[in-house]
Amino acid sequence: MPRFSVIVPVYKVQAYLHACLESVLEQSCSDLEVIAVDDCSPDASGAIADEFAARDKRVRTVRLPENVGLGRARNAGLEHATGDYVLFLDSDDTLTPGALQAITDRIEETGGPDVLVYDYARTYWTGEAVRNQYADRLTQDGPAPFALVDRPEILQLLMVVWNKAYRRAFIEEQGFTFPPGYYEDTPWTYPVLMSARTIATLDRVCVHYRQRRRGNILGTTSRAHFDVFEQYDRVFAFLDAHPDLASVWRPLLFRRMVEHFATVFTNPDRLARGTRPDFLRRARAHYRRYRVPGAPVAARDRLRHGLVRLGSHRTYRSLAAAMRFVRRVRGFTDRVRRTARAAVLQAHYRVQLRLPVRADRAVFSSYWGRGYGCNPGALEAAFRAHAPHVATAWIAGPEHHHTLPSGTRALSPGTAAYWTALARSKYLVNNVNFDRRLVKRPGQVLIQTQHGTPLKKMGLDLQDHPAAARGQDFDQLLRSVDTWDYVLSANRHSTLVWERVYPSAYTTLEYGYPRNDAFHRASSRDMARIRESLGIPEGATAILYAPTHRDYRRTQRCALDLERVLRRLGTDFVVLTRAHPLHQAPFAQGTGRVVDVSDHPSVESLCLAADALVTDYSSLMFDYANLDRPIVIHADDWEAYEASRGTYFDLRTSPPGAVARSEDELIDIFTTGHWRGSRSAQLRAAFRERFCPYDDGRAAERVVRHVVLGEDEAARSVREVPLAGPRPEPADERVGPRA
Repeated sequence: MPRFSVIVPVYKVQAYLHACLESVLEQSCSDLEVIAVDDCSPDASGAIADEFAARDKRVRTVRLPENVGLGRARNAGLEHATGDYVLFLDSDDTLTPGALQAITDRIEETGGPDVLVYDYARTYWTGEAVRNQYADRLTQDGPAPFALVDRPEILQLLMVVWNKAYRRAFIEEQGFTFPPGYYEDTPWTYPVLMSARTIATLDRVCVHYRQRRRGNILGTTSRAHFDVFEQYDRVFAFLDAHPDLASVWRPLLFRRMVEHFATVFTNPDRLARGTRPDFLRRARAHYRRYRVPGAPVAARDRLRHGLVRLGSHRTYRSLAAAMRFVRRVRGFTDRVRRTARAAVLQAHYRVQLRLPVRADRAVFSSYWGRGYGCNPGALEAAFRAHAPHVATAWIAGPEHHHTLPSGTRALSPGTAAYWTALARSKYLVNNVNFDRRLVKRPGQVLIQTQHGTPLKKMGLDLQDHPAAARGQDFDQLLRSVDTWDYVLSANRHSTLVWERVYPSAYTTLEYGYPRNDAFHRASSRDMARIRESLGIPEGATAILYAPTHRDYRRTQRCALDLERVLRRLGTDFVVLTRAHPLHQAPFAQGTGRVVDVSDHPSVESLCLAADALVTDYSSLMFDYANLDRPIVIHADDWEAYEASRGTYFDLRTSPPGAVARSEDELIDIFTTGHWRGSRSAQLRAAFRERFCPYDDGRAAERVVRHVVLGEDEAARSVREVPLAGPRPEPADERVGPRA
């Protein structure tokens, strides 16, 4: 008897069925059966299912003599299911890598609940993936398993069947089946959740819910959408047969019904124009039939409830027209207000530009206002330590103000204070360019810190790489470069690149990178504290996985099945995942031994906590090398990356450690110990000698002493740091990371 029965109803999905079935069969948890139900599909879907069944004995095809619809096709699959748990997967959707193993682990942790609810992400034809907006309802905090009455917020999730695993014995004991028609999930999901004695949640995306451009059932204009009325008749019939449940859940289900009716009606793609008045009349009848007197309605939902209660299409059209008018007026007013505000702020800025530059003011920013850190953060701290007469301010969005030190003034972009600071501060420090409207004044000093040693092509070199340039305005870039007075460099390689791709009259300070000072100043106690704050178990080997951005991909994805990697490496390893700042979502779900740290404010702290770094082409490798800890390069797409972005040298021939060209090679590097072997140490030493010659913990101090205090001795004090020099050791003062 398999652990899982995955039921896949199949109808007119020949373009998507391969991906669906492969996503199941390639799961690391292989104890499963797939029941593909061919609902008399007129295309090649049935033949595709047969092909999978012929080459994998875990796949069975059930062929129906006539088309019966999604619900009855699922019933046919249930009749053949033998697994402990049943999952339903629509044939144009996919399971995410490692989903079944995560479901297995959670089922075992929670004692085998009747129902396990997990998360999903909508995936669009553009490649974009958006996680369910109510994902916080799936928190694993608190007692588990639980009954629905203990966490009724579960009912706020999308009422579908494919985001749950059902204990088959529970389904058979209760006699649950699917009705015919559209919205067949509704009379299944509500009764199942209300009847379940034990429910658990898994805070992890396990399903990618495909949003097709055309052809999605619920996006098809049809009178079949009227089936929603019969489906709610079935829900309330279930409540009538279970009075103990009705007393608790009837008010809530009444509200959900009304909201569902309003959603169907207001969706422009579902109802034909001539059927809309009839739909409203039917909705009004159901409202009156199942209404619960005194049931509270949230203020935001009162308009939708009023629409259904009145059931008048003419009233709806009048109200909709009025709302469109209000929105247009509001939009116009907002545009006028924004334009006026921008004009006032620019006038304010012009006035400030006429006032004297203040020599005792410095303003900092990094990564387009994302928060305190990187080279500007290290310099800001050095300003306060070595030039305390200069008051510092930091530009960041309000959501990042909590990252600033207590002695630093917070500035929000676009405010009057922001423009005042840009106009009157003598020192302007950033690792990217400031606002293009910045007017650089005589007497102001702009320090461009950069944010990494360049492996990938930068600046003017991107003119030959349009996929990476993405519409870069090179004239504007050069105008910004002409405002720079100083550019920081960590090594001779960086200096030569910066001065060629950003040509101008600035002075290069080849002093080392200020952000790397932290690596030479942190104590073992500091590192132990950071590891504890990240939840790294004592004695565990922490791998920081930090891949870079891919210019040739519309959307970014994780190149590794991290859960599979960890299973192969053993229980002594944990992985900290750090997505690139340009990514809109983390690579990992943040459960178990895979911990997402993309939002952690300090990448330097993450490096100090990690026993090894796994990356591809990220400049983080040049910084991490200062710690003299193992680095493994995962270069599975080097040719594509080099062709689209361009690189300054072949990382595969001059790496900081072992190089893996596939996930299996990466696993082998760790399981054999090659990741921390003598050859890896030799490669790392050569890499450090080339790219980390000046990092000694005093780079930020040298910059401040030279630029602010005018001490020429700061430049003369720069020297290459010998490889045998003192370096911070891992948290428990080990000589090297544990295997």
